[in-house]
Amino acid sequence: MTETTQMRTPPREGGDSRSPEYRLAMNALSGLREDLFHDAFAYRPLSRTDVDGPLARRLPARLKPHAARIPHAVVAALALLCFYAGTVDGRTDGPLTLLSGLVCAVPVLATLVRPVGAFWMSMAATPVVALLSSSWGDWPWLPGAFLCHTVVLVIVAIRTRPRTAAYMWALTAAYGFLNESFWGAGHYGSNSTPLLVLTAFALLLISVWHIRRDARQQVTAEQTVTAHERSRRTLLEERTTIARELHDVVAHHMSVVAIQAEAAPYRVENPPEELERAFATIRENAVAALTELRRVLGVVRAEDYEAPDAPQPTLGDLDALLANVSDAGLAVDKAVTGAVRELPPGVELSAYRIVQEALSNTLRHAPGATARVEVSYVLGGLGLRVVNTAVPSNTLVKASPGAGHGITGMRERVSMLNGEMTAGPTDDGGYEVAVFLPVAADRTEGEA
Repeated sequence: MTETTQMRTPPREGGDSRSPEYRLAMNALSGLREDLFHDAFAYRPLSRTDVDGPLARRLPARLKPHAARIPHAVVAALALLCFYAGTVDGRTDGPLTLLSGLVCAVPVLATLVRPVGAFWMSMAATPVVALLSSSWGDWPWLPGAFLCHTVVLVIVAIRTRPRTAAYMWALTAAYGFLNESFWGAGHYGSNSTPLLVLTAFALLLISVWHIRRDARQQVTAEQTVTAHERSRRTLLEERTTIARELHDVVAHHMSVVAIQAEAAPYRVENPPEELERAFATIRENAVAALTELRRVLGVVRAEDYEAPDAPQPTLGDLDALLANVSDAGLAVDKAVTGAVRELPPGVELSAYRIVQEALSNTLRHAPGATARVEVSYVLGGLGLRVVNTAVPSNTLVKASPGAGHGITGMRERVSMLNGEMTAGPTDDGGYEVAVFLPVAADRTEGEA
């Protein structure tokens, strides 16, 4: 017994066994119906041009308010030219000649409101002009119809898309071929070929313009999205950096709580059992919080992150920071007002980082300028002001371009502490960063 295995070709998706050529032809007919037949006479008015465009900027001042209507004026002028061309080969100088000119001008004017319908009107105007006029020369496009159809094809191609222009050109070629085949006898020659060649070059140029414009718009959109994503990424990176820095501060406080909770029962002779359980619970919660905090830090830590060996800086380290900045070439002085007091570690760290970033921006963007740092210990908070002078005109060092990440980081730190911040240029051409960080007053200070 012999077993025979037959290989069957799997059916096409959806059960469609038609050839690729057939599907291609059906898609082409579907596109033709969609572009030229579906809502062919839909109302699509020509929009006004941008008054800030390159063409409008070159116009005289008295004409700029009317620059938005330039396309409409151009179409009207072309319609007038087609009207004149339609009256050239008229049989007489009577009403039929005027009617022939109107038949050539109306499709051009229709491109202002119904572009696809204007193409069909131009196609219909061609045999009408041939009946109203008398010409045994070129056929089937008399001068008025030739100019009218060319203008309509160009305008409609500009207002639609390359596929629609290709369909219009193909229908024009089919019309010229059929007309010459059945009604071309007795004429000296055919002008379908010149018309098709002329319009083909025009439509090709317009299609290239469409493609370049769409590509430019797509690139602009992608650049906008990229800039937005870069801004979001920068914001997340700044928040991650702040979280890593504040981890040491929070972890220190939680460690102190755990140690004190463990040692507290030994400070009291014969402590009650309830007190021991309460301190044990406090210690367990503190240790659990430290564990979860380390897990969170592991999530936001970058792969190349290295934990700092030194403790996080505070306002007491400002003098060392200013000395380093001075060594880098920035002349800076410091002024401290108010009663200097110890602030929460998070506030001290954020204040130090804000001053550091502001001075770094001055070094990058204002080479040769001088800076001043003002620290104000006021009731209810801490005030910071970092201001630099304008860049000297005789400086030989060029400013470095920046992406504004420093300002973003400062704003994030200030927002985290519910503070306020303003940053902007000064009247003398310098730059100023002013920050207020609120700090809750101690009870001892309030009682005093």
